[in-house]
Amino acid sequence: MWCGRVALRRLQRIAVAPLKSCITGGLPGAVQREMSSLPRVYITRQIPPEGLKILSESGQVQFDLWDSDDVPVPRKELLQKVKGVDALLCVLTEKIDAELLDAAGPNLRVLSTMSVGFDHLSLEELKKRSVTSDLLPLVGMCNGEYVGKCVITDCVVLSPSLPPVSMDELASQSDFLTVCCALTPETKDICNKDLFSKMKKTSIFINTSRGGVVHQEDLYEALSSGQIAGAGLDVTVPEPLPTSHPLFTLNNCVILPHIASASYTTRNAMSALAANNLLLGLKGQPMIKELKL
Repeated sequence: MWCGRVALRRLQRIAVAPLKSCITGGLPGAVQREMSSLPRVYITRQIPPEGLKILSESGQVQFDLWDSDDVPVPRKELLQKVKGVDALLCVLTEKIDAELLDAAGPNLRVLSTMSVGFDHLSLEELKKRSVTSDLLPLVGMCNGEYVGKCVITDCVVLSPSLPPVSMDELASQSDFLTVCCALTPETKDICNKDLFSKMKKTSIFINTSRGGVVHQEDLYEALSSGQIAGAGLDVTVPEPLPTSHPLFTLNNCVILPHIASASYTTRNAMSALAANNLLLGLKGQPMIKELKL
């Protein structure tokens, strides 16, 4: 879930209550008719309040949403709700594939995902239909190339102005190796025994991207044999990782249930960016963060 449910519900009521009547039909008929002509948006989760407030106060869209902050919308309902929408705001639990895009129909112009990763999106299908898509900023290092503004670890700042290095050099020189790349066919299992064998025995491995970029059996061997000192994982395969998994038997491995960004400030900023990207896309303007298909 985004954060404490009671606190979140309170914030959401404060954020959208003044405009609740716009959604539930409490306005005069003429205003309702005007609103009905606005682009339709479906939101697949009860996102944090800042994003909902931006959409409500924009006066540019009418929206419907799945009213839960932690339970994904059932696939059957999702396929029904997206019919005829102009834009979709989703999170990483929704698979955006040919089936869903066909159900949405030709009106769908914009897809905004409240996530850094995009492995839940079928890029080829989106490209076929000319759907404009966005994602949240990706900060980190991927295949030796900087893909964000900077990475800060303690007092060390790795700047984009520094030259990229090979994965081998990255592994051999790093005291803390942090993985922040997207999961793609090229990055699947990129962190494997070959990478771990080149790391220092005192190194710490950290994964906050997607579980699929790590070969977990190889990581277990590296940790249990002392090949590397420790690991911190916010993402695994599957999620949540079964408590019977061998990684839980290690005292040098810390595992979290994909909550690295789960703070009020961060999640509100994520929802705000996703909402603003969606509105820009509907106006045909460049998104703040647009996924190039």
